[in-house]
Amino acid sequence: MGRGQCAVMGAAVRGVDVVPVRVEVVVSGGLPGMAIVGMPDAAIQEAKERVRAAVRAAGFSMPGEKIVVNLAPSHLRKTGSGFDLPIALGILAATGQIDPAWVRDTLYVGELSLDGRVRPVTGALACAICARRLGLDFVCAADSDPVPLDDVRLLAMDSLERAGVEGGAAAVLPAHAGRSALSLPEDGLDFAEVSGHEIAKRAFQIAAAGGHGLLMMGPPGSGKTMLASRMPTIMPSLGPDEMLEAAVVHSVAAEPIEPLIAGRRPFRHPHHSATLAGLVGGGSPIRPGEISLAHRGVLFLDELAEFKSSVLQGIRQPLESGAVTLTRADGNVSFPARFMLVAATNPCPCGYYGDEEHECTCTVPQIRTYQNRIGGPLIDRIDLHLDVRRIKPSEVLGNRCGTGSAKLREGVLAARAFADWRRARQSEQEQQDWAAALSDEARGFMVAQAELHAMSGRAISRTVSVARTVADLAESESISSAHLAEAVNFRVRDGIGGR
Repeated sequence: MGRGQCAVMGAAVRGVDVVPVRVEVVVSGGLPGMAIVGMPDAAIQEAKERVRAAVRAAGFSMPGEKIVVNLAPSHLRKTGSGFDLPIALGILAATGQIDPAWVRDTLYVGELSLDGRVRPVTGALACAICARRLGLDFVCAADSDPVPLDDVRLLAMDSLERAGVEGGAAAVLPAHAGRSALSLPEDGLDFAEVSGHEIAKRAFQIAAAGGHGLLMMGPPGSGKTMLASRMPTIMPSLGPDEMLEAAVVHSVAAEPIEPLIAGRRPFRHPHHSATLAGLVGGGSPIRPGEISLAHRGVLFLDELAEFKSSVLQGIRQPLESGAVTLTRADGNVSFPARFMLVAATNPCPCGYYGDEEHECTCTVPQIRTYQNRIGGPLIDRIDLHLDVRRIKPSEVLGNRCGTGSAKLREGVLAARAFADWRRARQSEQEQQDWAAALSDEARGFMVAQAELHAMSGRAISRTVSVARTVADLAESESISSAHLAEAVNFRVRDGIGGR
């Protein structure tokens, strides 16, 4: 652009995607003032005062002329305070206070404080990915979230007074996904701390090995929450691609990403009073919900029957597709939501239906109504159904010598490695056709079980999928009747709250 004009690259976060925004600044004759156009929100309009104060505090001068800032493309609504830094740099370059070459080939995001310091904004990682895609350097606040990218030049700027100075934006090392760079405290959880429940631990191992959903039903104090909270201890670490996917979601939601960079899978535990927007996503600006924050990890819904029915039904489609799309007047926004659902609920309002030690005070209609809150379509989408019974006091106080997380995790890793080896030897069609792995005997057994328990087509498919995981745990290429029998046992409840 010509004299009195300059363009600086910024970015607008929309969902987990980032749209590059060209911040065009023109300083011309006219009444002093600043106008920002291009569909800015209130936070961007307020940038006028922050930029004025920051420019003066940094030792520069604000021009006594008319300033027009255009955020292009103009049809896209922009939100947030991350445009403060590119607007200020555009003004300084347009008025000749810094060399315009200093702001070229770089994408800037950052909020300005009144004393000129550069503050971090949400979505820095997503913006860095956008800069990588465009082949630009990336500049943000010095204390922004770590960026685990090796193929983009990362620069940190702590104050506007460093603008135009060689080395004013200092190069920083990326936060590698090598895990060793971060030292995070261990949570100390272990399945060995859970007395008894060996069948439940087996169900959790199957779920972790195959990425299956799991529903636990049992009385209060039976150990459902203890079991669920230990699920992350037996899951494999996040791979580089998985880590980046999950970290981007947490970055745009202003959630810490250091545990993800260290390889830990997310574990989200929303309260049963959560709204549909809190669970699925929404708000203004649109923010990812709990199901997206659990992407590549675990979503634990405790007291499942206490959630509002409309909220629970909102997760049915993401369970199938692995993504959630929110429709707004200005377009659609998509968030990834490929999570493992672990749910727990009491069998009735008082919680003691089917308990051998406590008498249930609920009527049959009350029990049926309580369990129907969850909804049959959602239950049908959960692969493993588990009755969790209360452990006897002698077992609780006895020696804890049950299966621990290390042993369970070893089986999970072996099963996943075997599944990768098996899929490498199969064509894509063979991988999709699980029924082809069934012998005539196993197929006949499955047909008989499906007829006996009136299984839907989805239930049959998911049962065979669980049997495939059981076979992978046994390192068997074919699915036998024994593998199917274990899968059916975890699919059909016949104890507490049995249907």
